[in-house]
Amino acid sequence: MVDRDLLLSLCPALRTALIRCRYDLDTVRELLGPEAHAALGRSEPVPARRIARGAGDLGVLVRLFLLQDTCPEDEVAQALAPVTTEQAVQAGLVERDGDGVRAALDLRPLDAGTGSRWVLSDLDGSIRPVPTRPDHVLGVGQASLSLLQATPTDRVGSVLDLGTGCGVQAIRAADHADEVTATDINPRCLTLAAASAALNEIDIDLLEGSWFEPVAGRTFDRIVANPPFVVSAGRVEHSYRDSGLDLDGASRLMISQAAEHLNPGGTAAMLASWVHVEGEDWRARVASWLPSHGVDAWIVQRDVADPALYVGTWLRDGDADQREPEVAVRAEQWLDHFEEHGVEGVGFGFVYLRRTDLPSDVMAEDLRHAFTDALGDEAVDYFRRLDWLRTHEVLDARFAVRPDTALERVHLPGEDGWDQVVVRVHRGGGPAWQHEVDDLAAALLGGMRADGLPLGDLVSLLAAAHGEDEDDLLTQSVGLVHGLVRHGLIEPV
Repeated sequence: MVDRDLLLSLCPALRTALIRCRYDLDTVRELLGPEAHAALGRSEPVPARRIARGAGDLGVLVRLFLLQDTCPEDEVAQALAPVTTEQAVQAGLVERDGDGVRAALDLRPLDAGTGSRWVLSDLDGSIRPVPTRPDHVLGVGQASLSLLQATPTDRVGSVLDLGTGCGVQAIRAADHADEVTATDINPRCLTLAAASAALNEIDIDLLEGSWFEPVAGRTFDRIVANPPFVVSAGRVEHSYRDSGLDLDGASRLMISQAAEHLNPGGTAAMLASWVHVEGEDWRARVASWLPSHGVDAWIVQRDVADPALYVGTWLRDGDADQREPEVAVRAEQWLDHFEEHGVEGVGFGFVYLRRTDLPSDVMAEDLRHAFTDALGDEAVDYFRRLDWLRTHEVLDARFAVRPDTALERVHLPGEDGWDQVVVRVHRGGGPAWQHEVDDLAAALLGGMRADGLPLGDLVSLLAAAHGEDEDDLLTQSVGLVHGLVRHGLIEPV
């Protein structure tokens, strides 16, 4: 059992121990080496254990917290000093196991881009079997890391982390915000988030409550949220994932209400999921959750799971095995609920919002291919490009193709040699957008340069050279250029 007061009181001394032992991500990676570190990421602890056994105090902390081994009490006492073993046990950080001591909480180093941080959460069972508590505090998993990388990091005054969990988003936000407020409905989350903040000497205002209730009437420069967005029949088994709202009601609530809590020009970056319903465009479904005035939205779908895969994944997440009769009944009920509502799949992705005083602009699109650059900076640029499009007539503007934009022509064997089947332009950086174009569009892009002609003049020349109707080509060019500017393949000059 975690004792909030005791855990918080020992954080300064625990921080001293972590620094002394160099329990940070870079040093741990250096100690383990790439092969053992990769194996640990696959929940294979043996290679890391062999290395950590002879690695002094740092090795003890790796074995204790990352490998979740039972370690001799005298070794743990030396590694945690000036925290005593008894203090750590009473606070709920570690627990006795026979003659030794083992971790009761997950304590791991993290580098989110601004140096070493530490995050406390519940053990996830990936290394040592542990039951998942109803009030389980999720650690830094793939979803958390995705949101970290997808959140803008430009300097802002205030940030709200809604549904903070272990506090990882709030801790990251403190690097680029003057004030950070974090909320959660789960008191255990707030306890571990407070301890994580104390370990990192970060000030976070932590508030208990559901959704936006703890910050009613308040607005912020940025909102980040990794809410309990699991799509189900509204059954709550684990607070970190289950909202109690039917189907995609949790994401609808977040997306529809977030802009009300943003300052003018403020932005939100959120993870969300939505159902794909038979006969309905998912983009229209999500767009319908937004008001017609006062918010710009960029909605990026990263993946779609079929119902069977989705249900199986989340049952396993809660330690449930469909081979057990009672779990099989739950799976049947879950799939029946999907079938009753025409659910053909569940989409997942990022939602970026910006509060404005203009008619809403909503772009919802698929981004399901791989890319390497962080999406957060791209979101800032996306809204900047949208501002430009709102305030300029593209036919009067000059454009240049980005240096990393490539033209690709695909040919397949035909009766008389190679037949061209598709022409694409690729953006080399950012989300690596691709646009299919025709030969006329490729020629138009080839004429764009910083010292060249305005778009309207380029189109006129192109129409005359190819015998095309100029008015039709102008209309097509405006739509093409808007799409390419939004995605950053061409830039106004």
